[in-house]
Amino acid sequence: MKRLLVLILFITFFGSIKAQTGPVKNNQDRLIQFSGQVKDADSSGTIPFVSILIKGTNRGTHSDFNGFFSLVVTAGDELEFVSLVHKKAFYKIADSLKQKYYFAVQVLTKDTVDLPAVEVFPWPSKEDFKRAFLALNLNDSDIDRAEKNLKRETLTYLERNQPASASENYRYMMLALYTKAYTAGQAPSMSILSPLAWAQFIDSIKKGKYKKKKNNNN
Repeated sequence: MKRLLVLILFITFFGSIKAQTGPVKNNQDRLIQFSGQVKDADSSGTIPFVSILIKGTNRGTHSDFNGFFSLVVTAGDELEFVSLVHKKAFYKIADSLKQKYYFAVQVLTKDTVDLPAVEVFPWPSKEDFKRAFLALNLNDSDIDRAEKNLKRETLTYLERNQPASASENYRYMMLALYTKAYTAGQAPSMSILSPLAWAQFIDSIKKGKYKKKKNNNN
């Protein structure tokens, strides 16, 4: 009787411990650090900012600028790769994975998206177009417009305010580099025959940079 009581107590105690520890987790409950890179099937280049979603959940991540991504998944999860100009792709995490860390490369194929046609009108209605058309001033001919563009005031304004073009700046810099290389190791030559130097000198005289400043103490 005493042995039977001890056996019952032992079974009860072992059962309570097993109930507290809970069921043993299977392979699908293991967490896996899943990382990878998303690439384009046509160019073999990486695809940035691709959404990676775990189907059936509200969890996921996105690839960075270089196409890399990393997220925690469980064995058996299915990932969905979504990109704006690529077809959707799915990746199934195998149930038999035993590693804690896993790396894979996902390739996406370009997709053609047909957008509906959009008609752009400069006027909201036909009445507005008619009003603008009747108010259009067509009195000036090509000769009149050419004369306006060739007025001395217009040319003077362009001459004083229009910056040098890219080719002019390139020619000036190449000339300066050539002169510096030509006069290396000796005294620099005078720019007395340079048209740019004369233009800067005349502009400085007009602006009064060479005027003698008056002494207020005298």
